[in-house]
Amino acid sequence: MAWVQLMCMRCSLLIRLIPALTIIGMLATCTAPERAPPPDMVLVPAGEFIRGSDKVDTEGLQQRYGLVKPLYVDEHPQQRMVLKSFFIDRYEVSNEQYKEFTRAAKYQEPFEWSQNGYNLAVERLEQSDVDALRWIASDYFKLDVDTQRLDKPALLRLMNEKRGFRDRLPVAGVMWPDADAFCRWKHKRLPSEAEWEKAARGKDGLEFPWGNTWNPDAINAGDNTQWEDGIAPVGTYPNSQSPYGVYDMAGNVWEWVADDYQPYPGNKEPNPEFASGKKVLRGGGGGIGHYAISQFFRSAARQSSDPRTTGVDVGFRCAQDTH
Repeated sequence: MAWVQLMCMRCSLLIRLIPALTIIGMLATCTAPERAPPPDMVLVPAGEFIRGSDKVDTEGLQQRYGLVKPLYVDEHPQQRMVLKSFFIDRYEVSNEQYKEFTRAAKYQEPFEWSQNGYNLAVERLEQSDVDALRWIASDYFKLDVDTQRLDKPALLRLMNEKRGFRDRLPVAGVMWPDADAFCRWKHKRLPSEAEWEKAARGKDGLEFPWGNTWNPDAINAGDNTQWEDGIAPVGTYPNSQSPYGVYDMAGNVWEWVADDYQPYPGNKEPNPEFASGKKVLRGGGGGIGHYAISQFFRSAARQSSDPRTTGVDVGFRCAQDTH
């Protein structure tokens, strides 16, 4: 009888524990760690960060630089914002990655590829005679050599080296719908503007990805003549990394993000561009005319463009949900 009573007590205790165990299991499920980041992506953890700024152009920089758009105004007001976790590409999408997409999805290539020989198939070049190769090497690949003195093997080698270099450049000359289509093809998406800014600034709202002090040597800011067309291969500048280890979030190419260009909540400044259907660009570019004016490369800075325009220094990177 004592044994029966003991068993009943144990059963009663177990029954009372079941709801508690169920709740603990649910909590464990809710707080389960995110999956590991996919290759060449980084995790930006959930939590609060500082978005925007309250800066004011007290130095007359707009007039000094001859800018049409007022500085800082569209960043107002600075605010704390909470985001769930997400993954973001460590590097800007490269030409090589985008070429894989255009061929697999039979998608239109950037126009510039037809002008610099990047879209020419290796097989076609190998089948061309030496005179045709000399013309292609000079007029399309822009090889800085006397092509008339080179034989076919030498020409093919130099063009292949040039193609390999261009493989590593960030893709540019793409419209917003092109960037969106690529990310979807990769089972990703364009980052929201808020996600991009958190990935660049960290949770403490850094002025630049590496800190609060301007350092033009940390990035490709467009005043470095060593890069063809002003664009460097992705990941060239290790000192440009953000607190989460993301490269080139300042300089090299501007980056499309998902959002329409709209005011932040609480921003009462009149701006006709907010209702224009434009998309947001972030990060500053190195291709044309920006040079090392630090305001273009601040992590809070916003620019916008018609989604169906292209630029020689406009590219993108992708993001992805963690669950």
